Amino acid sequence: MYAIVEIAGQQFKVAKDQKVYVHRLPGEEGSKVTFDNVLLLDNEGNVTIGAPAIEGASVSAQILRHLKGNKVIVFKKKRRKGYIKKNGHRQYLSEIQIESIAATGAKKSAKKESAPKAEVKKEATTDYSSMTVAELKAAAKDKGISGYTSLKKAELIEALTK
Repeated sequence: MYAIVEIAGQQFKVAKDQKVYVHRLPGEEGSKVTFDNVLLLDNEGNVTIGAPAIEGASVSAQILRHLKGNKVIVFKKKRRKGYIKKNGHRQYLSEIQIESIAATGAKKSAKKESAPKAEVKKEATTDYSSMTVAELKAAAKDKGISGYTSLKKAELIEALTK
């Protein structure tokens, strides 16, 4: 039995008791993690393909250790220009061991459900950007804004929306 599962943004083909190096996972060494995003599941020739993920399927694993990968050298050069840059880095990794692959019955990780958003009542607003400067000045006069005669269109719109 094997599964193709998405872990930390990458897809891995995993089987039971397999060790896999993945991008650094949040969690302590020895802690257990569950991955719900199972894309494909093969159970002794019976293949199930998700669209995009299989509902109820999960893969559980244990974090064995956190480590750094091999050094990757990044070398840049432009010939005849004297431009040479040498850089490198080591990727942070986690070694995990797959403990079980559950085809059904797995609980989906509880996502935070936000409270229903209160509907914002919009007042009857006028579209000031489509109005001419003369119309904006008339609206400013009606609202009682002082000094509207010397204001430009953008300043009139800003004063009216306050």
